[in-house]
Parts: sequence; structure tokens; C-alpha cells
Amino acid sequence: MNVRVLGIDCGSRITGYGVIDTDGVDCFLVQCGAIRLNPGDSLPARLHSIHGALAKIIATFKPDVAAFENIFYASNAQSALKLGHVRGASIVAAAAASLPVFEYSPLEVKGAVTGYGRAEKSQVQQMVQALLKLSAPPEPYDASDALAVAICHVHSNRYKAATTV
Repeated sequence: MNVRVLGIDCGSRITGYGVIDTDGVDCFLVQCGAIRLNPGDSLPARLHSIHGALAKIIATFKPDVAAFENIFYASNAQSALKLGHVRGASIVAAAAASLPVFEYSPLEVKGAVTGYGRAEKSQVQQMVQALLKLSAPPEPYDASDALAVAICHVHSNRYKAATTV
């Protein structure tokens, strides 16, 4: 049975998304991209934009689950709050579509894709390209990071399923 996973890498300026299909072993790219927010817009307007864009992506690609990267670091409290708001709007878009929501730390995501939890963005991008058998690396980094979150979800669930026999 194939499962469609939506991976989301939230950002206050750019939010990456990646949709993959998986049979539980192999993953296949469906679509990826970035939602670019206008930094001149008010925070409520940006949150409305991100929610609306993700709602359209969900309606178009009909994922079975949504996977998010947890917040782990922000340069200051203001940045952390903005990112938290973006994550909230994004999670609400998934919840409104009745999608199960899963969250993974950056270390889990990088470890699942590269085998090293402190890998650089370019290493994650190269491994996502290899794992999905793409002819070119997915761009921008926000999109490859979102695909990495989706791949991490697949690997984590496969591991959980294998250990609950």
C-alpha cells in the first residue's frame, strides 16, 4: 500500500514543502517547492498566506500524513516566536484537513537522510537527490529540507513497524 507524505520545513520568510509517495521502502518525488512570504506584510497576513498555500497544496496532492521539523534554535526570542506562529498556522492547515501530524527534530531528520545528525544543508540536499533518484538537486534548500522531513517520517515509521512485531 502506498502512502503519500507531506513534509514541511517552516520558516518565517520561506516555508519549504515536499510531497513524496512511498511503498514503505522506496520513496518517489511527487512535488516540492517553497512558499515565499512577503517580509513587508504584517505577521497576520503572512500567517494567512502560509495557511492558505498549505491548504491548497493539501487539497491538490491529498497526502495521508504531514511531517514537520521541530523548532530547535532561533537567533533570538522574536525569531523563535515568529517561527512558532508559522509552525502553528502550518499545523492547523494539516489538522483542518484531518491529517495525522508528526514532528521530528533536526537531528532525527539529518540522521535519517544522511546518517549524520549534524550534516550541512548541502549534504542533506545531495542525499535527498540520491534517495529520490532525481536528476538534479531539489531547490531551494527549504524544499530539500522538507523532502528530508518526509523521508525521515518514512524511515521512522518503518523502524517503528519493524520493532513492534
